[in-house]
Parts: sequence; structure tokens; C-alpha cells
Amino acid sequence: MPEQNEARDPGAKHPEPDFPHQEQQHPGWTGPMDPPPDHGEESYRGSGLLGGLKAVLTGGDSGIGRAVALAFAREGADVLFTHLPEEEEEAGQTRSLIEDAGRKAVSLACDIREEEQCRKVVDRAVAEFERIDILVNNAAYQMSQPDGIGAISTEQFDRVMRTNLYGMFWLTKMALPHMPRGGCVINSTSVQAYKPSPHLLDYAMTKGAIVTFTQGLAQMMASDGIRVNAVAPGPVWTPLIPATMPDTAEFGKQSPLGRPAQPAEMAPAYVFLASPQASYITAEIVNATGGTPLP
Repeated sequence: MPEQNEARDPGAKHPEPDFPHQEQQHPGWTGPMDPPPDHGEESYRGSGLLGGLKAVLTGGDSGIGRAVALAFAREGADVLFTHLPEEEEEAGQTRSLIEDAGRKAVSLACDIREEEQCRKVVDRAVAEFERIDILVNNAAYQMSQPDGIGAISTEQFDRVMRTNLYGMFWLTKMALPHMPRGGCVINSTSVQAYKPSPHLLDYAMTKGAIVTFTQGLAQMMASDGIRVNAVAPGPVWTPLIPATMPDTAEFGKQSPLGRPAQPAEMAPAYVFLASPQASYITAEIVNATGGTPLP
């Protein structure tokens, strides 16, 4: 994998489509993916930007979440991350990456669709860390439905809303009382918030709502010294793609850079927003779309 600071043609820095056709059952697994995702295992080098901070991250078992957990740890933060019960093996790999960086790792199996499960996440974080400096609301659910709105069942719609919005709302509401001045919330939105794909209609709805939540909460919390920002990735090569998309062969080819991002390419945006260097940045959406222009 290319080094973090190596200057290269961004379009050619990582694998380009066409990828082999591949399908997985939800929630998807890192191991079978071809090409394998890069989370920064061999390339990310920290420089102490988050020294001594305490982070809570949802969906940290794989994909963007694993890359952010790794980067936070290598920047000096202790990390508690959530995962689904069936993702225990994946979570173990993330936990090892955090510990190998010399930081405390806490993994917690839960389903953030349930309010009490969210409360357990915050209670555990406070028990382990005494405070929460950084909250990253990253966990999300999507399922492609190319046959139109009629194919979106109430069960799917409810799962998307509760995972992507309810969980974020509850966790943020519960975490804020334990966040000191200088703390921050970082939400994962998406290019879908601005340029929705019809086959991801319900998912795109939630990502638009996350933008609004981020910008409104940032104004609400400014006087308390808490910053609130979001990252809007474009196409990223994670296990969610073969688990939820009908065809992976050309995934990411629509990006102006001609390829999907690797999770490792998203992590620096989260690190920057979490760091003291971003002290005057709040209510911001950092677009990491590979060249797709957004408002």
C-alpha cells in the first residue's frame, strides 16, 4: 500500500475498477473482499494530534470506522467502538490495531437502534474513560432497492432510520453531558445527502438529515465549547458495498478520480476535525468525494 505522505497521482494511488463481481450477506466482511480494503495498517503514521483524548466511535469493526479507530489510536487517543454482535471477529481485528498502537481499546457489541443500547455505550465509555472528548457517529445501514420506492419495505425503512438517525441522536444526547469544553462530535454523512441515488432513496434521506442535524447542533453547542462537524464521503470500498449493492464491478468508476476511496483516505478528515488544529471549525461538512462537486 502507498505511504500516507507519498505524493502520487490520486487517481492511481489505489486499485481502480473493474473489480471482480462479489456478493456477501449483510453486514459484510473484510476478508473476502477483492481487492482488500486499506485501513492504513501499513501506511498511517501518527504525530500526536490526539494525545490523551478519549474517543467513542460507532461502527468501528470495519471500513471507515476501522480506519478512523486506527488513525485515532496512532494519534494518541484511547478508543471505545461499537459493532454488531455478529461482527465480533472483525471487531477483534480493530481492537488489535488500537492496542498495537499502544492505546486502550474497548469494543462493545450492541445495536444502536435501541435507546437503552445507546445508554450502555455511553455508560461504558464513562466507566472506562471518565469523559468523552470525541464522539464519532459513523454506524449506518443501507440496502439498495433498484426496483423503486415500492420495494422499500417498512421493515427496511425503519431499520435505516433507526440506525442512521435515532442512534446518532440518542448517543449524542447522552454523550454531551460527559464532554468537556473542547470536545467534539463528528458525524458521517455522504455524497448521497446532496446527490441521491434513486436505489438508495431511504439511505440518502438520512444522510441529508445528518447534514441538518450537524449544522443545527453546532450552533446549539458553540457556547458550551463543543464543536460539531461531519464528513461526507463519496464511494468508499468497504464491506457494506458487496453486502448491499447489486453490482460491485464498476463501483466508484463514476467518481472524477475514476475509482472508489479506500477507508484509509477518509480517516485524516476525521483526525483533523477531532484535533485542536480545527478549533475554529464547527458546523462544517468536509466533502471527501473524489472530485464530485457538492454545495
